[in-house]
Amino acid sequence: MNGRDPAVGRRAFVVGAGAALINGGAAQPAQAEPDVGSVIVDGPLPGFHPALKDELDFPLAWGRSGVRDFRSWRRIARAKVEETLLVEPDGDGTPYDPEFGERAETPSYTRELVTLALTRYEPVRGALLTPHGPGPFPAVLLLHDHGARFDIGKEKLVRPWYDDTRLASAQAWADRYFSGRFVGDELARRGYVVLALDALGWADRGPLAYDQQQALASNFYNLGSSLAGLMAREDVRAARFLAGLDRVDRRRVAAVGFSMGAYRAWQAAALSDDIAAAASVCWMTGLKEMMVPGNNTLRGQSSYYMLHPGLARHLDFPDVASIAAPRPMLFFHGAQDPLFPAEGVRVAHEKLRAVWRSRRAGERLHTRIWPDLGHVFTAPMQDDVFAWLDTVL
Repeated sequence: MNGRDPAVGRRAFVVGAGAALINGGAAQPAQAEPDVGSVIVDGPLPGFHPALKDELDFPLAWGRSGVRDFRSWRRIARAKVEETLLVEPDGDGTPYDPEFGERAETPSYTRELVTLALTRYEPVRGALLTPHGPGPFPAVLLLHDHGARFDIGKEKLVRPWYDDTRLASAQAWADRYFSGRFVGDELARRGYVVLALDALGWADRGPLAYDQQQALASNFYNLGSSLAGLMAREDVRAARFLAGLDRVDRRRVAAVGFSMGAYRAWQAAALSDDIAAAASVCWMTGLKEMMVPGNNTLRGQSSYYMLHPGLARHLDFPDVASIAAPRPMLFFHGAQDPLFPAEGVRVAHEKLRAVWRSRRAGERLHTRIWPDLGHVFTAPMQDDVFAWLDTVL
């Protein structure tokens, strides 16, 4: 999830001579104080943020760009997203070199740890669950949330049989957000191969301290790279690894996630042809509708995992997700979710529906708002996602 950031500085005002200079005018006499509004407002946002928002018209969106052939548009839009990632694709073909570790059997599936190279920079450890039977099986790339909880990553979704300390933390997380279930284990019991890996900063790749996120992201930018871009590239590579396993039917691979994991799921579907379907729970909105005073995104820190510099000058969030059309996609939201204003969800869903309808594939897009729920992925929501996956894979 986005993570609940600590409160930031209070509203700041600049008045008098200093304000006049900031606004490009001459200093005013003390007795003629100018009428100056807030320079920095809630969030903090610049006082002129409405003007910045008005300039965003997402000219590369399908239906606005002038490109009439959808396949051509997908290619152009994907290239623009990839450009803003600031992280080059793995053109040198870094071998995954998977190493399989601690293994445990359950009555219906096998658990094993796997370490692999998603980039040329460092190995990543994950959990791989495989149903008993001959296969090949459908598969799910399961993408963990943020939640400002860094001691567990993959363990939020797959029961950590290998670490009792993490098990206690993971069970508390599952109780809070997932009706006590481990979503990955539920999927494996239902016949899906499941791969869950740590994003940079979590579990075996951390734990990151909460207030280090912004510094980590800025250091990536100073090094000519991007934290959010790295996560996007790694998710695409993880999808390719999963699709290439002998135990997996490569035509039936889905991405599934909650909160930040939901963002990662539709983003990976937009950027990877290895993903046949995606289910995103509690992360889809219009950008402009999200950028309002008080929204969690404005506080920085966690938002850097989902920030691609300059992308908003070309595409909105639902425009990026639409690159995956007309593949099956699911978007669930809780009407009581404080992180995503209802208007932003409505705008995003309308944009998505328009794209899928334009491809004569409206039935492949499933959107639902759960009226009594907040930022959670409860058992009934999970059951609906599992049933949907059974129909589209």
